[in-house]
Amino acid sequence: MKQLQSAIGYTFQAPSLLKTALSHSSYANERRSGKRGSPHIHSNERLEFLGDAILNTVTADYLYRTYPELPEGDLTRLRATVVCEEALYREAQTLALSEYLLLGKGEDTSGGRERPSILADALEAIIGAIYLDGGWEPAREFILSFTRRNVSEAAERAQPHDYKTALQEIVQKNREETITYRLVAEEGPHHDRRFTVELLLNSNVIATGRGNTKKNAEQAAAHDALKLMGF
Repeated sequence: MKQLQSAIGYTFQAPSLLKTALSHSSYANERRSGKRGSPHIHSNERLEFLGDAILNTVTADYLYRTYPELPEGDLTRLRATVVCEEALYREAQTLALSEYLLLGKGEDTSGGRERPSILADALEAIIGAIYLDGGWEPAREFILSFTRRNVSEAAERAQPHDYKTALQEIVQKNREETITYRLVAEEGPHHDRRFTVELLLNSNVIATGRGNTKKNAEQAAAHDALKLMGF
């Protein structure tokens, strides 16, 4: 378990919580039907329920603050992409979570150790366990350790328009007009930067954009400029 705790970046004060997070219902059921007097084993289902709620809340908060230009519908779709089973399964694989799962014999022999739903559920259960053991901030940091990367990749894929190119095409119709972008602020820790960019039409600031990369901040500024122009 020490290797897993090192991989997730959190050391449990109550290691039993981590064991419960890794205990599939098949394992818990097997132990319940075993020898009389054996210790009661809980499955990870309740922790999964808790972890799922925390994952969604942390991700929603991060998206809201990182992409101030996105409407509710886009934020919802982006969150769904980041917290889906496939995304959680990939992170579980990165953590080699399958090596630590506690499964019933039948589930184990039928390939349960590599089943995406089981691994994704276990990852959510770990989030719940971290929250119960250490509180909100450690759970948030664990979630952001992988969702920041997933959010950035998903946002790039889901970018509905290249606002900078659209704006440039409009401005180019008047040769006297020029567009420039100026970085005016770069804040936050290295792993969670916030960029603020001003968009200048000739020498006048007409829009401001913010994002978790300079490119996203420029796109946000261009988007605001297009709305200002009525597009």
